[in-house]
Amino acid sequence: MNRRIFVGQTLAGAMLQPGAAAPQTTDFFPAQELVIERPAEGKPHAGKVLVAIQPHSDDIPIFAAGTVAKLLNEGYAGYLVRVTNDDMAGPGTIGDTVMANELDTTAVARALGLQKTYHLNYNNHRMNGISHAELCGRFIFLFRLLKADAVVCYDPWAHYEENPDHYITAQCVEAACWMANGSKDYPEHFDAGLKPHWVSEKYYFARFQQQVNRIVDVGPTIEKKIDALLMNRAQGPAGEAGARLRKSLASRGLRLPVLGNDDTTANREYIRTFLLKENADLGAKHGLQYAEQFRYIQPPQDPVGEYVKQHAVSL
Repeated sequence: MNRRIFVGQTLAGAMLQPGAAAPQTTDFFPAQELVIERPAEGKPHAGKVLVAIQPHSDDIPIFAAGTVAKLLNEGYAGYLVRVTNDDMAGPGTIGDTVMANELDTTAVARALGLQKTYHLNYNNHRMNGISHAELCGRFIFLFRLLKADAVVCYDPWAHYEENPDHYITAQCVEAACWMANGSKDYPEHFDAGLKPHWVSEKYYFARFQQQVNRIVDVGPTIEKKIDALLMNRAQGPAGEAGARLRKSLASRGLRLPVLGNDDTTANREYIRTFLLKENADLGAKHGLQYAEQFRYIQPPQDPVGEYVKQHAVSL
């Protein structure tokens, strides 16, 4: 596993200035020791903005809801962006499906404590036919508008992802994070009062193989993750699954004690027992109750600024 290392060949203090070029990677180095990110006390991220981006209504709930809830607890203000309209995954007619997934996404945002949801409404499974430049431009606008400090999204460099909605969203997010700080990209934004803005921190998840360098302890926020998964009734793997299983077993004279004696308990414990097994297994490897994993890209270091802070003297 390799970690992107930013080498301070330029004045790092200028990296975050509007219009400055993004820091360049000059080499790849073996990853440092895997980082376990644990809950922080207080609100160390107060004043920061997190943007969680998903192609479909169930992506953040499945892969990153515990981490999103953790970061919000620590002071981030959060927003949710759903890129497609999910018209190929859900109940009834296409119109029924679109409406159901929109309502689910709004409910997921509410369950996690995100402030607002943006629906970009591209057709599901058709994103390989859209203009990537257009989508990138929309992300740039949102990053500047919201002054995003961190994003949570699919990993643009993960392997074996067959869904075009996933990898195209991820690639456009990555490009937009870089371009949003440019002073010449989309100058009409500046006439509208926006400014170049650097998105410096990224939590990238994947369905299959990726370079993982961060494990996030989501034990304290696992109930929030369950809350979010329960909201994905249209296409998510949870919803009323526990209640349906409980009813099916009862029709055969059977019951699973773990599902309890009512539908509400059955739905929550179904998620905990079956859907969160990978989170529990991952956590067990690192001495945690539950965990989520990411390729994390940290804010660039500022060696010049740090040197000045330590060594500058009065004239």
